[in-house]
Amino acid sequence: MQTTFTEDQLKDPGIQRANEILRACVHCGFCTATCPTYQMLGDELDSPRGRIYQIKDMLENERVPDAKTVKHIDRCLSCLACMTTCPSGVHYMHLVDHAREYIEENYRRPLSDRVLRWVLAQILPYPMRFRWALIGAKLGRPFRFLMPDARLKAMLDMAPKSIPPVSRNDDPQSFAPVTEKKMRVALMTGCAQKALNTNINDATIRLLTRLGCEVVVAEGAGCCGALTHHMGKTSESHATAAKNIIAWCAEMDGKGLDAIVINTSGCGTTVKDYGHMFRNDDLAADAARVSGLAMDVSEVLMNLDLPDGAGKDTIVAYHAACSLQHGQQIKTYPKDLLKKAGFTVVEPADSHLCCGSAGTYNLMQPEISGQLKARKVRTLEAKSPDIIAAGNIGCMMQIGSGTDVPIVHTVELLDWATGGPQPRALTEPGKTAPEIPILR
Repeated sequence: MQTTFTEDQLKDPGIQRANEILRACVHCGFCTATCPTYQMLGDELDSPRGRIYQIKDMLENERVPDAKTVKHIDRCLSCLACMTTCPSGVHYMHLVDHAREYIEENYRRPLSDRVLRWVLAQILPYPMRFRWALIGAKLGRPFRFLMPDARLKAMLDMAPKSIPPVSRNDDPQSFAPVTEKKMRVALMTGCAQKALNTNINDATIRLLTRLGCEVVVAEGAGCCGALTHHMGKTSESHATAAKNIIAWCAEMDGKGLDAIVINTSGCGTTVKDYGHMFRNDDLAADAARVSGLAMDVSEVLMNLDLPDGAGKDTIVAYHAACSLQHGQQIKTYPKDLLKKAGFTVVEPADSHLCCGSAGTYNLMQPEISGQLKARKVRTLEAKSPDIIAAGNIGCMMQIGSGTDVPIVHTVELLDWATGGPQPRALTEPGKTAPEIPILR
């Protein structure tokens, strides 16, 4: 694609990177075949190619974004299926993230949008605030019919049936390996996940220590910054990401780390991109070190001796989170691990398509998100599974709200198969879930 940025414009690192990405695009349209919003809405402007044209026009002409452009860019899920499909290697993620930052700085949204986005940015990355918000949502759910905005209804619907107690395993500390030590790893405990489902981190710690890892929860680490980053709130996302970089580098420079383990794939995609996000910052070198050590939990487990499990009469439908299969290009590891543990693994039709969660997308675009959820649930249930497994808390909440099939994290199943407790989501109705002790 030909671009006409001026020399002065190209002095801006963001514009320079956008120019590189735009020039890589050859207008082939392969991306339209795998874009969920284009398939659903049938509008070229809601395809990656259409958004690229809009972003190019907006950036080249330094124009104030108009409502139409913002609408179509806001509709993008950032599922990154287009990047998997693109034969030219167009790095759409960096381009759309820059466009969102530009919009955040240059477009004045309607008051309701500004308030909603501010509330989400001030609540979701902070586990205790999020817990209080979930309690409020549960109390407010009976009055859902009074809500004038579908986005507010979506926020009320987000609250789970039960909110788990705080897990003290998420506190800064170190867990010794149960067997001969093979690795020393830092576990990213996250933010929203700590409020929505504490079983995931607990299961991860049990599994890794059982396989010979010393697991460290670093002092000062927290939210990865993804939620605010994809809202274009760069200063906020960089502030939280910087805390992680400092915390993990302190561990690297202390007793050392072999990996930074991430069990929420949306976070993993962002942490692996810290090197790019901080390329022009004083933390550039440390950010690159962190990105180089960041690994999805499935990548780490593939390097450990997960024991072969006895065959189980259990069918697991594996949902491939977009941030894992497209953002990190990890496609087979979770399935390979589940099969090794003894589960029968099946995949839904169109497994490359998004479930509609996409960070805060299900809260800000509830109608489109709901249609994507319904389609994903249909394809999963068509496989008649006993369990649905996924590697991202957002997908688990999204899909779980549309089906009665239990949905659990891949790590929970692997922990169960290797001696851990049965995942709480699999407990029969009316039966008390097994008590899971604090590990330390």
